[in-house]
Amino acid sequence: MFNNLSAELKQYCVITANYWAFTLTDGALRMLVVLYFHQLGYSALEVAFLFLFYEFFGVLTNLLGGWLGARVGLNRTMNVGLLMQVIALLMLTVPGEWLIIPWVMFAQALSGIAKDLNKMSAKSAIKLFVSDHQQDTLYKWVAILTGSKNTLKGVGFFLGGLLLTLVGFQSAMLLMAAGLLVVFCLSLLLLKKDLGRVKRKVKFTELFSKSASVNILSAARLFLFASRDVWFVVALPVYLSETFGWNAWTVGGLIALWIVFYGGIQSITPYFTGKKSGRLPDGKSAVGWAIALAVTPLLVALSLQFSSALFIAGLFLFGALFAINSSLHSYLIVSYAQREGVSLDIGFYYMANALGRLIGTLLSGWVFVSFGLSACLLVASFFIAIAAGISVFLPRHSSLSGDRDSHQDNNI
Repeated sequence: MFNNLSAELKQYCVITANYWAFTLTDGALRMLVVLYFHQLGYSALEVAFLFLFYEFFGVLTNLLGGWLGARVGLNRTMNVGLLMQVIALLMLTVPGEWLIIPWVMFAQALSGIAKDLNKMSAKSAIKLFVSDHQQDTLYKWVAILTGSKNTLKGVGFFLGGLLLTLVGFQSAMLLMAAGLLVVFCLSLLLLKKDLGRVKRKVKFTELFSKSASVNILSAARLFLFASRDVWFVVALPVYLSETFGWNAWTVGGLIALWIVFYGGIQSITPYFTGKKSGRLPDGKSAVGWAIALAVTPLLVALSLQFSSALFIAGLFLFGALFAINSSLHSYLIVSYAQREGVSLDIGFYYMANALGRLIGTLLSGWVFVSFGLSACLLVASFFIAIAAGISVFLPRHSSLSGDRDSHQDNNI
């Protein structure tokens, strides 16, 4: 069946499979680190600092990775990302007494670099497989890739909690490293050479986007993802463990279910944003959906005063609206990016995404320790409001299959 597919679709499948496998280990690794070190007595702020290099090097990787992808090809940046994740996982298989903070932070730094090389490569490559006049197809493919990735990340969170319970921290790392090494070897054989490589010499100064649309969307993305990670990355797992008394498997299971749900909504986002009426999302859509999302953390914070069931329902409401916002952004950046050197624009955009995650992760530990989960949610609402305000300046269009300029205004 695979042999009957077009060359473009085959490459899309290979890239998607790579992205899926990597995401599974990435989600499991995060949950394993959060829960394992919390069990060892680390505070929420100390756990947050374990991810400092993960997020910080993600910022640098996206900025430099887009440039590298344009120079050496997206196949190479994706494969390097897979190999680096294998190394990061193996670093954490050492005996427990060797798992000191600097060592774990260094392993997390490698994992952060690997994750963003992989993600930047996958998202950039889609642009090369769809013509500029097939924006509806592009939106569908981006939504499927993004949504399925996050669904598997949720499975990874569940897997992390389960593996920690069943086999322990070090054995879990070894099992994941072995599986990802097999994926790396297959990727070397199947992924097209020089994918996305620019024939001309790409200048280092091209790291920074010259597109107003990309710059505005990147700024909105920064605050959008800071709004999620300020309560989700560290504060929520620790809150569930401390307040509800849940064990690692239960915490991992709930967060996994949340991310699976979130990924599922991302996959079908086109149906929520105007596909049936023949419209694609634009700047106006980004503003509207961000405003709807901004109210949700306030409702979740309010639910803390009532019942755990209402609180969990609020989490899933936030997940649904955040998924739509995220998937909408993911389509817009691929649409705005220039075809030649696509990884430059997308790398810059995901640099802003990683910077938002870094800010959110650090604030998640500090705000939670100082003021509690409700304060984290209030900060999240404030950040989303900023993202909505920035999105007002994004370009707008009116048709599904209109001309290219309506979808890629690079000089507004």
